Amino acid sequence: MTKTARSMSKKPLGLFGVIWSVLKREVTMAMRHKGEVLTPLIFFVLIASLFPLGVGPETAQLQRMAPGVLWVCALLSAILSLQRLFASDFADGTLEQMAMSRTPLIVLIAAKTLAHFLLTGVPLVLIAPLLGMQYGLNADTLGLLMLTLLLGTPTLSLIGSVGAALTLGVRGGGVLLSLLILPLFVPVLIFGAGAVQAHMSGMGADGHVSILTALLVLSAFFAPLAATVAIRISLE
Repeated sequence: MTKTARSMSKKPLGLFGVIWSVLKREVTMAMRHKGEVLTPLIFFVLIASLFPLGVGPETAQLQRMAPGVLWVCALLSAILSLQRLFASDFADGTLEQMAMSRTPLIVLIAAKTLAHFLLTGVPLVLIAPLLGMQYGLNADTLGLLMLTLLLGTPTLSLIGSVGAALTLGVRGGGVLLSLLILPLFVPVLIFGAGAVQAHMSGMGADGHVSILTALLVLSAFFAPLAATVAIRISLE
C-alpha cells in the first residue's frame, strides 16, 4: 500500500486535501522518472521543429501549415504519455487500494487526470509559442494558439484517461489505446487548429473556441465517471 493510499484509508480528507495529496504523489513520481515526463515534450519540440527544415523557409507556406502541424504534434505527444497514466498504479496494487479507500474512486481518478494535464499538457502550452515563432506566427496568433491548447490538452487528458482505463492489463495496450482514442481526439484537433486558421484568415475564432470549451466541459463531466467504471471492471 502506498503512502497516499494509507493516508486516505486512515482518515478522511477533504476534497481539496485528497486532490492535493494525489497531485503531490504524481509530481514526486514524475521527478523519479523524469524520462517518462520529458519524452512527450521532447517529441513535441523535435517534430514541430523539423517541419520548417523539411518544407523550406517560405513564410506564407509555414504560416498556413503551422496550426495543423503544432496541434497534430501536441496530440501525438499526449498519446505517448497516456499509457503510463494508470499502468504503474495498476501493476503495484495502488489502484486496488484506491478503490477500497474511503475517498470515492472517481475523485482520485479525476485528480490523477488533472496531474497528467499539469505534467504533460501545461509544458506543451508554454513551449508552443516558441515553436510557433519558427513558423512566422504573430503575437496575436501565438496567444490564440496557447488558448486553444489550454482548452484542448485537458480534454485530451480526460478522453485519454478513459482509453487508458479500458486497456489496463491488456497485452499490446499501447496500440489498442491509440486506436480507441484517436477518433475521439479528432474533434479537438479540428476545432483547435481550426480556431487558429480562422483567426489568421480574418474570420474570427469565437465559434471554434466555444466548441473547444464545450468539449472540455463535457469531457470533465463524463470522462472521470467512464474511467472509474472501466478501472473497476479491470480490477474485478
